[in-house]
Amino acid sequence: MMKRNKLLSAPEAPDAPPRKKEGIRSWLKIQMDSEDYQPPRGGAILLQVLVGLLFFVLVVRFWYLQVHRGEEFARQAQENRLRLERIFAPRGRILDDSGKVLADNRTAYGLSLVREDCHDIPATLAQISAWSGIPLPQIWEKYQQDRFKVKSFEPLLLITDIDFDLVARIESEIYAWPGLEIVVRTKRSYPEKELFAHVLGYVAEANEQEMANDPALAMGDLVGKQGLELELEKQLRGRKGLYDVEVDAHARVLGKTLREEPRGGHEMRLSLDRGLQQAAWDALDGEAGCVVVMEPDSGKLRALVTSPAYDNNLFAAGISQRDWDALRTSNRFPLQNRVIQSVYPPGSVWKLVMAALFLERGINPRETVFCPGQVKLGNQIFRCWKRGGHGAMNMESALINSCDVYFYLMAERLGIDKLEEFAKASGFGKPTGIDLPHEKSGLVPSREWKKRRFGRPWVRGETYNVSIGQGYTLVTPVQVAVYVAAMLNGGDLLKPQLLDDAPRVVQSHIPARPETFKFVVDAMRKTAGVGTARVVGRKDADMGGKTGTAQVVKLKMAAGDRRLRSSEMEYAQRDHAWVATWGSKNGKTYVVVVMVEHGGGGSSVAGPVAKKIYDYLFGPDTGAPAPSPAAEPRTGQRQAGQGRAD
Repeated sequence: MMKRNKLLSAPEAPDAPPRKKEGIRSWLKIQMDSEDYQPPRGGAILLQVLVGLLFFVLVVRFWYLQVHRGEEFARQAQENRLRLERIFAPRGRILDDSGKVLADNRTAYGLSLVREDCHDIPATLAQISAWSGIPLPQIWEKYQQDRFKVKSFEPLLLITDIDFDLVARIESEIYAWPGLEIVVRTKRSYPEKELFAHVLGYVAEANEQEMANDPALAMGDLVGKQGLELELEKQLRGRKGLYDVEVDAHARVLGKTLREEPRGGHEMRLSLDRGLQQAAWDALDGEAGCVVVMEPDSGKLRALVTSPAYDNNLFAAGISQRDWDALRTSNRFPLQNRVIQSVYPPGSVWKLVMAALFLERGINPRETVFCPGQVKLGNQIFRCWKRGGHGAMNMESALINSCDVYFYLMAERLGIDKLEEFAKASGFGKPTGIDLPHEKSGLVPSREWKKRRFGRPWVRGETYNVSIGQGYTLVTPVQVAVYVAAMLNGGDLLKPQLLDDAPRVVQSHIPARPETFKFVVDAMRKTAGVGTARVVGRKDADMGGKTGTAQVVKLKMAAGDRRLRSSEMEYAQRDHAWVATWGSKNGKTYVVVVMVEHGGGGSSVAGPVAKKIYDYLFGPDTGAPAPSPAAEPRTGQRQAGQGRAD
């Protein structure tokens, strides 16, 4: 027994295989060689089940792909064979009242790249540079900026405007450059250039934000950026058409089918008169300023001129950085629409508002005030434009002669609260609603406004300044035109209309009686006859006017100092020249408002501009020769705190 145990426990040779494994293999071999061996029944069944499941999964998957999603995959396959090609729709034209084209379209050609079809993008871009002469880095920059804005199978517009000769050359070689496509589209054209620049505005390519907000927009689409092009975008923009384009595996076009016809934008006719617009532009003669010509009964604008201006074709073609910097940095601000976007102290034109207020608040128009040429308030002196004074003035004579002292004292009697209330009710301090973007509201100051703005209380001297259109008071030229029109039409504050078929829209009504309107209109008539606005007077027409010379800076004046002429002052210190007028002849009535920046006197600078405009409207004066312009009310150096009138 002991010996047997020793044998069993003896160590195996190092080279001997494990006995356990050998035993298992031997046992399996014996079992499989035996005639009585039968495979396990459970394993066969399991194998059959697995094969059946696999077959079932394949059948279900086949059904899912072929039946359930068959239509979708068929559509995707079709889309791989068919592509959509947009057909650009022409933008609606803009015409003047007689049908003269102010904004038009011209055929333009562009070059686009479909990245999915392009085999070698660097080489293709280099070829585009060789064709066009555009530096390769510039083309690469354009490509890098825009490639994520469109899908790989959509055209990426690289050049927006190429001439026809280059188009012909590219067409002859484009077959060798897969992915490149010639795009036919329209470009905006402004034949009148600067003349209507601020009214029409301009178009430019849609940016990312605009495309995100409007799914109908795509790369290369033109949209309005300023002026009527922006305000009337929905009416002017057409609806693009679509082609189904069949292509082969190499992106070669096999055929086209029209899916949707393009529809051009609406044609818009303005109330503006191109000839009158030109006459007003010529009358300004390059001065910085603006002109508004309006029909008082309908609210239609007949001319709307801002000078200086810019050529809006620069933007339509894609303005260069050099041109943009020149416009943006100019100290004459050519991009500014002075009619609606610039605010100015109105000067003595404001007295038309104050006179209506005085009448409505019970001041007797026959009551006289003696004007010695100045009023002392504490340690401040508020002067009249006429150094020696006007003597005894009632309301009518104060308007005709533009006496400052009269308005100082009457405004002090009523107070700033009543001045503010009436001015705001007369349309000032808020937009007129004209169909142009970025209109300013102007400013009618008040006690609350000053407290909020400066943290200081209102003082009496500031009421003096407001009464003559100085101090904090700011208006736009179009607001003045709307007010003068209301004086003529019975008090209706009309929306200024630029479209020829626009209806008459009453925004509000001046809270005054008919006799008040008649008084102001009659006073303007006499002012144009014998007063400060007689430069616009005519013998063959019914005319009215009111000049204004708005102080820009306060100049101190010592006793005995000589008044400075405008030509002796620095440009930025010169007064703004205003004239607000109306004229009627042969059943036609117009309101003409002129403002010349830093022009000097209203009667000597703005008045002659208005006269030239009436000469265009009514023809040469067929009556007696008109008298010479009134002696210019010129304020010289003034003490701080003093207001400025004519």
